[in-house]
Amino acid sequence: MSYDPTIYAGAAAHYRRGRPAYSPQLEAVLTEELDLDGTGRLLDAGCGPGILTVRLAHLFQEAVGLDPDAAMLAEGRRFAAERGIRNIRWVQARAEDLPAAAPGPYRLVTFGQSFHWTDEARVAEIVYDMLQPGGALALIVHTVAGRRVPPSPGPPPIPHREIEALVEKYLGPARRAGQGPAPVRTHRFEDVLVGTRFGAPRSVFAPGIPDLLRDSESVLSGYFSMSFSSPHLFGDRVENFAAEVRELLALRSPEGVFWDWPGDTEIILARKPAQPRTPKEHQDHL
Repeated sequence: MSYDPTIYAGAAAHYRRGRPAYSPQLEAVLTEELDLDGTGRLLDAGCGPGILTVRLAHLFQEAVGLDPDAAMLAEGRRFAAERGIRNIRWVQARAEDLPAAAPGPYRLVTFGQSFHWTDEARVAEIVYDMLQPGGALALIVHTVAGRRVPPSPGPPPIPHREIEALVEKYLGPARRAGQGPAPVRTHRFEDVLVGTRFGAPRSVFAPGIPDLLRDSESVLSGYFSMSFSSPHLFGDRVENFAAEVRELLALRSPEGVFWDWPGDTEIILARKPAQPRTPKEHQDHL
């Protein structure tokens, strides 16, 4: 899969403000599942502006945030400095550039809503070799399907359908990403991982934030942080689009406050055995 450096052009400044947070219990769940104790190393691949990297760094002796986008990494460095976190090394590279770009071993390798941008099976096999025995790969995503939707705390929900209609008005009906069409994923990550040396993964859920409230500018930033509606795609009409979104949001909530339900945080965990498989065990897996 070739990398298009314009996929998130102009999006880095909007990402932290516009993307909803993962579950507040994420660290506790990972710690319990993986017996984390402040030792070992973390690799957060496709880290963007370091949302996961910064949150998880204190659970390890060292963390590495890896992303091909220099603007995203600059935001990550800024974020870490704001939090006084000094054990993160930032590396500009793709997951396909591993292991040379950021050699292992690692106790945990995470992909926060970024695994789909990679050559999935190939990258999973690379990660397998980079993990220490007993280490884990964790694909971390927001999941709504099949999860109970909590009641609204009061404010109206984000009018996603209407905003997406405005995106289509400006950019056309076919979703774009960078210089080409947005990729469409028709398979599950589980179906990819089961065909690798990891074998079948399992999903663990951490409860989402049921009363997450967002202001209008956060909602707009959320769309500017997406590959299919990042600022560069609008060209010289980007301010016109922003004005229409703000007008719509003001009509839907004069107070400028919206309820967001991105779902629960799903952690798709794949483990490397603590002991190497024998040739027979490996053949049985295949």
